[in-house]
Amino acid sequence: MSDEKLARAIRARSRRKILEILCNKPRASVHGIAKELGMSESLASRHLKLLYDLKLIDQKYEPPERFYSLRIKKLKQLFKVYNEVTKEI
Repeated sequence: MSDEKLARAIRARSRRKILEILCNKPRASVHGIAKELGMSESLASRHLKLLYDLKLIDQKYEPPERFYSLRIKKLKQLFKVYNEVTKEI
């Protein structure tokens, strides 16, 4: 994954908040994340899809919901890029 894609993923405040939620919980549903952030489930799903596509989070379908969890190995790279991005701001 390129640093540019990773920077794009964490540039949005909502995605950073989702990662923060997943840091504090072993897993969370779309419904739970949307409720905690005060956003629609469809918007939360779009953010989660981007994070999933970048392989920062895992998803597991347990009918009737999808649950998401953090991929711990990617955190080191994530925080490195985040620090670089915030230095430029």
